[in-house]
Amino acid sequence: MTEAAELPPAPEQAREVFGDRFEDAVRYAELLADAGVQRGLIGPREVPRLWERHILNCAVLSEVVPESVTVCDVGSGAGLPGIPLALVREDLKITLLEPLLRRTNFLTEVVELLGLDHVTVVRGRAEEVMGKLQPVHVVTARAVAPLDRLATWGIPLLRPYGEMLALKGDTAEEELKAAGTALSKLGAVETSILHVGEGIVDPLSTVVRVEVGESPGGVRFAAKRAKAARTGRTRRRR
Repeated sequence: MTEAAELPPAPEQAREVFGDRFEDAVRYAELLADAGVQRGLIGPREVPRLWERHILNCAVLSEVVPESVTVCDVGSGAGLPGIPLALVREDLKITLLEPLLRRTNFLTEVVELLGLDHVTVVRGRAEEVMGKLQPVHVVTARAVAPLDRLATWGIPLLRPYGEMLALKGDTAEEELKAAGTALSKLGAVETSILHVGEGIVDPLSTVVRVEVGESPGGVRFAAKRAKAARTGRTRRRR
């Protein structure tokens, strides 16, 4: 049996980023390295680089999330980037959206253990919860799908003039170009590539920002959204 990789001590940058929540960040890292690996949410080879490649890489997303907004982390998985973001930003109201039961069970345990009262775990796929979840200001995602496919899931969950923030790697520019037509059809009005985490992570975290206009999801989703709203009103009357 291969010996489990050991979680390295938290780097000094983690104290700077998480502040009063540093001990909770350490506990989260320990959970990922233990239960996260056992349940197949994190590969054992990732444990030695959990801090730099995963936790801090996600936490610095907070640099570009507006204050006091609602956030939906699509395909949250082991809670990346949603949990690190929640530890850094208690002003946010965050929904961790994940379809797999074993992952939502893990997320629920983490949220309860760390006392993240501003975080809600929802089991489901993005396309299934449209109209059931309140539209949010910001959708986040990391390592979920290529940008064009991710946009069809994430953008319809936004409120008018919201934005999707997708953590991407070296393929960010290429994916953004390839997704141009799809993004336009989904109501995107502006796109950009941001680099965050100066002095915290090296290389910097790459974020693709997609801003939408007054019709998130475009014409394709307008009817679906209206139908979902009507269904919701009918259920409330009963």
